[in-house]
Amino acid sequence: MADEPSDKQAFLVSVLIPAKDEAENIGHLVDEIHRALGGHFSHEVVLVDDGSSDDTAAVFLRHCQQTGTAARLIRHERSAGQSTALWTAARHAAGRFLVTIDGDRQNDPADIPALVEQGLAMEAQHRHFCIAGFRKNRRDTRWKKIQSRIANAVRRRILDDGVPDTGCGLKLLPRETWLCLPYFDHMHRFVPALVKRLGGVIAVVPVHHRHRPAGVSKYTAWNRLWVGIVDMWGVSWLIRRTKLPQIERMEVRH
Repeated sequence: MADEPSDKQAFLVSVLIPAKDEAENIGHLVDEIHRALGGHFSHEVVLVDDGSSDDTAAVFLRHCQQTGTAARLIRHERSAGQSTALWTAARHAAGRFLVTIDGDRQNDPADIPALVEQGLAMEAQHRHFCIAGFRKNRRDTRWKKIQSRIANAVRRRILDDGVPDTGCGLKLLPRETWLCLPYFDHMHRFVPALVKRLGGVIAVVPVHHRHRPAGVSKYTAWNRLWVGIVDMWGVSWLIRRTKLPQIERMEVRH
């Protein structure tokens, strides 16, 4: 099955990268991930090339080979969006923890070890959890910051997910948790709320944020702000319809 790779749990961490036309960034990102995790945590890097028209896939494989990084490359025939790319990556990943990171290098891989350490501590007490990055000092344009403030304010009011910055691409979840989440387009924006829907615990960790060094953003005011607000009502409906039964007793007889 696609969501049960034969080498499941072969690594502690799978770093998931959704990327479209990021050839100028992806090699540097792989190098930074290697420096952050190499020799510390067993890991692989899973890249979903979401219909790129440049050399994103080739650059990724070359840098993984140069750094000795375990690589898993999956290519979508046509672009399906960030949520679908992450969902594909999660289903094929072989790590116990999944770390999501944007392919534009605005997230800093140097923050990943702290997330993994916290994940190791949390899994002793919680089956489902999400550690969400918080871009305390954002390096974006004024217009992007305004959009983000509006979307985050509305989301907190409607979903009450306890996260100040759900748009940060840097997050850690157990693979088991991710595979329990409902899939829909744009679901990556609502991961903390969906984890809470499972009865999971949310932790927020301040992380670094950087200027995009190359390439262009794939988001506009329409697909970032207004579509997200519409989707929020659907997520709110889903949460209200969720029931988490407490099993009092179970018997198995053969």
